[in-house]
Amino acid sequence: MKIDRYRFVDGYEISSLIKGGWHLAGGHGDIDPHQAVVDMAAFVDAGIDTFDCADIYTGVEELIGQFRRRHPELARRLRVHTKFVPDLQHLGVVDASYVEKIIDRSLLRLGVDQLDLVQFHWWDFSQAGYVDAAQHLERLRRKGKIVRIGVTNFDTAHLEEILDAGVGISAHQLQYSLLDRRPQNRMVEYCVVNDIALLCYGTIAGGFLSDKWLGEPSPQEPLANRSLFKYRLIIDEFGTWDQFQKLLVTLRRIADVYEVDIASVATKFVLQQRGVGAAIVGATSARHLDAHKKVSTFTLGQSDLSAIELVTQSSCGPNGDVYQLERDRNGPHGRIMKYDLNDDLTAK
Repeated sequence: MKIDRYRFVDGYEISSLIKGGWHLAGGHGDIDPHQAVVDMAAFVDAGIDTFDCADIYTGVEELIGQFRRRHPELARRLRVHTKFVPDLQHLGVVDASYVEKIIDRSLLRLGVDQLDLVQFHWWDFSQAGYVDAAQHLERLRRKGKIVRIGVTNFDTAHLEEILDAGVGISAHQLQYSLLDRRPQNRMVEYCVVNDIALLCYGTIAGGFLSDKWLGEPSPQEPLANRSLFKYRLIIDEFGTWDQFQKLLVTLRRIADVYEVDIASVATKFVLQQRGVGAAIVGATSARHLDAHKKVSTFTLGQSDLSAIELVTQSSCGPNGDVYQLERDRNGPHGRIMKYDLNDDLTAK
């Protein structure tokens, strides 16, 4: 079975499922580097040939670099999307030199001459410099070190600032799921109009939107990993645990029709939304690879979408623009973030 493809307006083509790298960066159990590279080969071989990583995902760019060296044939098919995420403590000193050092480090780690897509994140918009930083990335694009520039977790107003400054934006990586429809408030329309592809993470809410949680009681702290903590907060914004369970029951009924699992239905829902180019699947291994491949075997019909709408229309939230809740560093969503993972200005 073939994985669906998505084509950008410039002709760049990716798999509609992207292998996420965050789960390989720590906080989700021990990672065996050799096995991680073996799993990467299995994903590419299955048609999931687009990987997502970041400068702040500890060790992940290096792992992809190892994969490229060990599997040169498969590496020729690979697309890699990384990120540029300057530390919160360094936002005031992000200049052209800082940006180029970080980009050069990603090139070195990945073992490539050009970065397919660099997605830019800025922790605090009250600190000036994000427009300048985006323009520095644009200069590196013209210099040939970057092919495409994207953003991640920008709200609509600040994304508009970046575009107005003359920076071409190809993609926006953001959180989008049945539990979190904040992109629909403003962002989807803006990105569609400006030919910006939505690359969506959190589509199964860290594993909560799966058969594992059907009929289960609300989890008690401490939770097993960072993802569960993060997305348990999103469920609280969505509504009660009982409301969440009603959603899982509905998804299970739909999944039975297509002979797939709940996670596949949740992912397919996002992929069928306007403006969406791909869904990022977090994976510490290849054990769910067969389920991932099944996402391309079915399409949700109108009756399925209506049933989902019936159970989600009474949700409380989350409300606001993209990443608005998470930007409050004193709030529950912001307090769990790690803001300074990019080492230091030496960009070693």
